[in-house]
Amino acid sequence: MENPGPLLDGFGRLHDNLRVIVTDRCNIRCFYCMPEHDVQFVPRREILTFEEIERFARAASRLGITKVRITGGEPLVRRDLPVLIEKLSSIPGFTDLALTTNGALLREQAEPLYQAGLRRINIHLDTLDRERFRQITRRDELDKVLEGIEACRRLGYDPIKLNAVAVKGLTEPDIVPLARFGREQGIEVRFIEFMPLDAQGLWLRDKVLLADDILAVLSREVSPLVEIPDRDPRAPASEYEYADGAGKVGFIASVSRPFCLNCNRVRLTADGKLRYCLFAIEETDVKSLLRGGASDEEIIEVI
Repeated sequence: MENPGPLLDGFGRLHDNLRVIVTDRCNIRCFYCMPEHDVQFVPRREILTFEEIERFARAASRLGITKVRITGGEPLVRRDLPVLIEKLSSIPGFTDLALTTNGALLREQAEPLYQAGLRRINIHLDTLDRERFRQITRRDELDKVLEGIEACRRLGYDPIKLNAVAVKGLTEPDIVPLARFGREQGIEVRFIEFMPLDAQGLWLRDKVLLADDILAVLSREVSPLVEIPDRDPRAPASEYEYADGAGKVGFIASVSRPFCLNCNRVRLTADGKLRYCLFAIEETDVKSLLRGGASDEEIIEVI
C-alpha cells in the first residue's frame, strides 16, 4: 500500500487533524469535567505506550494527517512526555504539533517540552480571580498557571493561546480581565461555550454564555472587534482582531454555532480507541492491533 490516499468521510469531510489523548488522569477537578472524588481511571497497563502512539501516528501520517494535538486528561501528568513530543516531531508530514494543558505543571515542564520540539501550546484558564479559580477547579493553582504562561512566553512558544470556558452566572466577571490580560501579554484568548461534556449532568442550556454576548461585551468595554476574513473554514474557532490592532480573540461557539459540518478531527484515546467525535458513542479498538502483531497496512485500513 504505497499511497492509501486522504481520509475522506461519508460527508465529504477531509480529516487531517489527530487528537492524541495521552492520559485520562488530571491534577485538577473542574466541575464541568469530572467529579471531585471517586474518579475511576483507566488501569495503567491499558494505556498506550509512547512507542505504540508513535507507530499509530506514523500510520496516520500516511493517510494525510498533518496536524497533531496532545491532550488529556492533563497531558503533563504523563511521565516523560517530552520523549513522546520528540518522537512525534520527527515524523515526516506533520506540520503542526501542539499541546493543550491546564498549565499547573507547566512552569517546570515548559523548557524540556520546548527542547523536544514543541512550539504551539494552549493553556486552559477560565479566570484570573483566585477564589473563582478555586471554585471552578477545586484546586488553588492559579499562581502556578500564571508562572507557566510566563515561562512559555520567555522561551518563545508561538502561538500561545488561552482557552476559557464561559459559564453564565459564573464567569461573566472574567471576560474583560482575561481579554485585557491577553492583549497585554500578546496571547490570543479563546472563549469556549459551555458544552454538555460533564460526567455529573450539570450542563443546562441556560448556563451557556453565548459567543455573541461575549463579543458584544468585549467590543463595548475593551475595543471593537472585527472578524478575520479568509480563515480556515474547518477551524472550530471564529477569530476576531481588535480594531486598534492590539491582538486577537477567538470564539468556539460549539452550542450556538455548531461546526460539525466542517469537522476535520479524529481522536486516539489513552487506552487505544479511535473515535471520530468528542461525543461519539462508537469507537474502534486499535490497541489490540498494535499489541497483536498487526501490520502497518492493517492499522491504516482500520483508520
